[in-house]
Amino acid sequence: MGLLDIVKPGIVIGDDVKKLFQYAHEHNFAIPAINCTSTSTINAALEAARDNKCPIIIQFSHGGSQFVAGKGLDNSNQQASVLGAIAGAQYVRAVAPAYGIPVVIHSDHCAKKILAWFDGMLEADEAYFKAHGEPLFSSHMLDLSIETKEENIDICVKYMKRMAAINCWLEMEIGITGGEEDGVNNEDVDNARLYTQPEDVYDVYTAFSEVGDLFSIAASFGNVHGSYAPGSVVLHPELLGKFQAYTKEKIGTDNDKPLFLVFHGGSGSTKEEINTAVGFGVCKMNVDTDTQWAYCVGLRDYFDAKADYLKTQVGNPEGPEKPNKKYYDPRVFIRAAEVTMAERVQQACKDLGMVNVL
Repeated sequence: MGLLDIVKPGIVIGDDVKKLFQYAHEHNFAIPAINCTSTSTINAALEAARDNKCPIIIQFSHGGSQFVAGKGLDNSNQQASVLGAIAGAQYVRAVAPAYGIPVVIHSDHCAKKILAWFDGMLEADEAYFKAHGEPLFSSHMLDLSIETKEENIDICVKYMKRMAAINCWLEMEIGITGGEEDGVNNEDVDNARLYTQPEDVYDVYTAFSEVGDLFSIAASFGNVHGSYAPGSVVLHPELLGKFQAYTKEKIGTDNDKPLFLVFHGGSGSTKEEINTAVGFGVCKMNVDTDTQWAYCVGLRDYFDAKADYLKTQVGNPEGPEKPNKKYYDPRVFIRAAEVTMAERVQQACKDLGMVNVL
């Protein structure tokens, strides 16, 4: 039985997100979540997944959402980030069915200080649910990891109750992801906080399970955002196995993977680290830094190769009257960036064991 026998192509919501993650557990793969900042980057991710015959998660960060709406807009009350996230989700909804693959629309890392962004997206979900019977987004992520565990869980549970009513998935973070991303800097955080304890993960599981089962946990095992020299980041994906074993024993299940776990800071990870994480029940891995670089490489290489055609509108090595419009047309150089980004997304799919799973 293939994945499309379990969930339909197009946008995957709530209960079907759970089916998707369960299928990933059963077939030992995980789904890459690609941070997108434009229709161009969305298209590259969708194209890569279509060509690899697999699902994909399109996600928007707070800053990425603002960029979608336009950096020229006022964002003092998170209004531009709300608008951009909604516009991005609507675009994905419009084009995803044409790619013939299951697609999850997700929002990334929302800290306590920007909960107005989360509130705005959730209001859009509720309005969409009222009109269409499902939320606009498939899922959202709350990152309250710098708060106390008790406050983190308490706030998440309050939001989860609201999300459960509209069949929307919640991802939360317990333990801190190091490094810097999207204006959140954890580069100087105490190293011990990069490694979550099994008891903390279980506390999240028990509190959330009283509300429902549409949730996943981003538990830290040394994860760091960004790209660093080899050896600078020490991951311990074997901790994920301890999280699963502890919860399995506590709830008395035969399921070796009772937790849906998320791998943050997946860029730059070794294949061995990824394989270990997937084996211990990671069903989603975030990839941002590497796809940003891949997009940049496409632009860099294009402009390097066509430098003599991009100095003036008219005149190039072929003659002083030769026009250069076909070289500086954004559809040409942006497409070059999409191609290299799509190649990196395809590599992520392969690394996560997710090729030809439809």
